[in-house]
Amino acid sequence: MAGDESEDTRTYKVVVNDEEQYSIWPADRANPLGWRDGGRTGLKAECLEYIEQVWTDMRPLSLRKRMEEAASRPVAPPVEASSLEEAPPDSRTGSALVDRLSEGDHPVEASLRPERTVELFKQRIDGGYVHIKFTDTKGGTELGVRLDPDRSDLTQADFERRTGTVRLVGSLTLDYVKVRCVASIELPTLTGRGHLEPAES
Repeated sequence: MAGDESEDTRTYKVVVNDEEQYSIWPADRANPLGWRDGGRTGLKAECLEYIEQVWTDMRPLSLRKRMEEAASRPVAPPVEASSLEEAPPDSRTGSALVDRLSEGDHPVEASLRPERTVELFKQRIDGGYVHIKFTDTKGGTELGVRLDPDRSDLTQADFERRTGTVRLVGSLTLDYVKVRCVASIELPTLTGRGHLEPAES
């Protein structure tokens, strides 16, 4: 929107749209449709510096509102596990699915609704309950995991920059078997590796 980089002697103004996204526009021209004055006029470098100072949250306004509404709604306790590979009701002492997910590490992802973002993932972690989906089972196996903050490790993650890895450890019951879920999730992709192990009695 700002024109050629060579036009650095022109006077620009900061403009902002309804989604609170910022840009610059030649000061002698009418604002483009959907944009209004953003409170600053000057050389291009001055306007860009001002935008860098005031535009601290790059998410569109509508997205921020939806995430705030989702965070303010109480989260219903999720089903402990959903899978197409359920054990029969009388299988109280073991589970083929538990055995399978307890052998080696498996691909997992953070299961998030309504949107799969690092910000929402951090909110779920702070709330002490996350959904981890094992993606290599038939239909996928989504587990509701109650986190153990003493065993989980967030020190290798930078949520603001969306980099690093979190190690999440928590408990659940899958096919009548009490287990612990251990998962390492990479923030850039919200995917990683995980496994189940017997819960301590």
